[in-house]
Amino acid sequence: MSYSEPSYRHKILLGQSNNSVIILLAINLILFVSFVFLKAVWFSSNQKEMALALFNQDVLSIFVMPAYKTDLLHRPWTILTHMFADDKFMRVFPNMFWLWSYGYILQELTGNKKVIPLYVYGALGGALAFLLAYNFIPSLSGYLLVATLGGASASVMAIVVATTMLSPDYRLFPMIKGGIPLWVLTFIYIVSVLAAVGFKDTGTLITHFGGAMAGILFIFLLKSGTDMGKWMNDFFDWVNNLFNPDKPKKGSNIKEELFYKSSTPPYKKTMNLTEKRVDEILDKINEKGYNSLSQEEKDLLGRAGDV
Repeated sequence: MSYSEPSYRHKILLGQSNNSVIILLAINLILFVSFVFLKAVWFSSNQKEMALALFNQDVLSIFVMPAYKTDLLHRPWTILTHMFADDKFMRVFPNMFWLWSYGYILQELTGNKKVIPLYVYGALGGALAFLLAYNFIPSLSGYLLVATLGGASASVMAIVVATTMLSPDYRLFPMIKGGIPLWVLTFIYIVSVLAAVGFKDTGTLITHFGGAMAGILFIFLLKSGTDMGKWMNDFFDWVNNLFNPDKPKKGSNIKEELFYKSSTPPYKKTMNLTEKRVDEILDKINEKGYNSLSQEEKDLLGRAGDV
């Protein structure tokens, strides 16, 4: 657990700090704008016929994941970077819209710590399906040397499927005759994906299917009591605490640091001053002398003298 102030709220707003959906949107959009800017630079610096190919070779290939295993071994980091790498507006804009829509609902249902793990697992599920498809399906193996994977499509599919599995009857726009069930929006999403991809693009459809399976598995295990995102959130908290000045020092006792620093006792015991008690102390002095008194009795006698 991070020692920062808890970030979860029942209603998670767009402007809230540590909002996982906003973090993912920001990373995707910043990279998209960067790619668009660099593409413009490449087009201004090279012949128009060659500019796009050079941009893909010099810039985009650093981030997208290749299907050919030799290329993948030379660029293993693309297994993680590909899920944020996309330079096509007509893919980025719909993906970000659906990510925001379903990510917000998922945060309402489960809190703020399921979105990023689902996004990552969806991308990895899509990547695995992509690699298997282009390496083992004969109709796709002809494109093995040139096929690459980039963008958030598989991740978004995982989040959509997982959110719908959690609460298919979640109501949108409840002011309109009781609201629209979430499964209706999911149906619209799937139709829009099929319309945009087309049934002929088998590789992309299989990648989406891999993302969907990752979302199904995540929720199935979560309902069974296994949180696949726990280790990831623990890692994020560990990294955050490395730079957190409020983190207790190694070997320190939190109770000692926070509650027992005071040099004075929390209270002071004071005996009740009564005439009977004073008489008992005076009798003791008569019998054994003043030095026989305890410090408590001396203090009580002093209080009696001030009265």
